[in-house]
Amino acid sequence: MTPVAARSWQDALLGAAVMAPREVPRARSVLALLARFAAGRGVPAAPALLLDYDVVEAFCVHGCAGRASSTRGTYRSVLYQLAGQVHGEPGLRATPFAGAKAPAPYSPAERADLAAVARAQRDPAKRSSALAMVVFGIGAGLRPGELAALRGSDVTGRGPVVVQVAGGPAPRAVPVAARYAGRAAGLARRAGGGFVFRPGPADRGYKNFVNNFAGRLARDPVAPPLSMSRARSSFICDHLAAGTPLRALLAITGAESLARYARHVQGVSPSKAVLRARWHAEARQ
Repeated sequence: MTPVAARSWQDALLGAAVMAPREVPRARSVLALLARFAAGRGVPAAPALLLDYDVVEAFCVHGCAGRASSTRGTYRSVLYQLAGQVHGEPGLRATPFAGAKAPAPYSPAERADLAAVARAQRDPAKRSSALAMVVFGIGAGLRPGELAALRGSDVTGRGPVVVQVAGGPAPRAVPVAARYAGRAAGLARRAGGGFVFRPGPADRGYKNFVNNFAGRLARDPVAPPLSMSRARSSFICDHLAAGTPLRALLAITGAESLARYARHVQGVSPSKAVLRARWHAEARQ
């Protein structure tokens, strides 16, 4: 694509965007960074391809790895606004980059080990927070920042137990998996209106707030490390294996792509075409 052609579609896109005039130069600059990142991975400079939500995510995670989290958040916000003009609301996309593979879910044996690790913590507060990682990670698919912000009052209901995610990139209501629902309700009751994870004053906006806590847990060397990304992957893969409709699964997880998780689920194709065909078939039912 020539510089003139690139400028023409960027002008059309930015001209239709709802943003203050002073924000347009920044948006144009972010688009240029995205195009450069995508070109290095063989993605043509066309709006529908550049602004695919997973291309945007790959850029924000891998292309901006050395930038501050606030800068990455600004870039993501700008690009999501522009992507919405091209694709509509975030939906099912195939992840085009191998580097964006989802972590493997925990096996049943590993989940038992993680529960044992949580129960083995000597300090009651540490024990409760470790259990919250397991319960709200594997049982509700929360991201680290969502767990850090979770209060007991955000967990409601008895049969099903539902987590109300109010902030972060994907506000939503998440039904807790049945096997974790009782423990989720118990942790919420004990927290009351306070924080479920590491209650008390803390810098909850720190990006490694949850991961640093997990890294300091006492555990047997043969036990798997406790990771919110693997716990979230477990939640999503469980639903894929159970046949949860894709539209419903996207709604409760806030995920932009299911293809990267499907590769871990036996009997579920990670193919973009197959997943989209399933999406449309479910929509017709």
